[in-house]
Amino acid sequence: MPAPSAFDADLPLTSAPIEPSWITAGNPQARNRVLSTASDGSAWTMLWDCTPGSFRWHYSFDETIHFLEGDVRITGSDGVTRQFGPGDMVFFPAGAVADWQVVATVKKLAFCHTPAPWALRLPLKLLRRLKKIAAGSVSLFAAGPRHASRAPSPRA
Repeated sequence: MPAPSAFDADLPLTSAPIEPSWITAGNPQARNRVLSTASDGSAWTMLWDCTPGSFRWHYSFDETIHFLEGDVRITGSDGVTRQFGPGDMVFFPAGAVADWQVVATVKKLAFCHTPAPWALRLPLKLLRRLKKIAAGSVSLFAAGPRHASRAPSPRA
């Protein structure tokens, strides 16, 4: 059985420039470091930081963020601006677009996941369920886990 891995949030990061056409104000400089990758390559965890500036981010994969440092205001496609700082968390589904205004250099821990194509989702879900049944940990008709549906309230 593989051993768990531990990481320091102060590991050195490498330059990861933001797509220039996405930058809307300032000169935000981003850096990152991949900490871990799923054995099938569909998910990874990374540290990312960015200096002050504004940009429109286009999410090509699901991303769950836990902010470690800094201050950022993010406006979603709903037009609502939310402020995030240390300890706050947010989820962006693949296909989302969000306007980021980094007020003070921000550092985040991000869990990223590339969703399976629609045609494969049901077969994969059934395969996972059959594995659990074979292991005796769930019945065929048990309900699966549910995602939290409560979004953070907007802060000015």
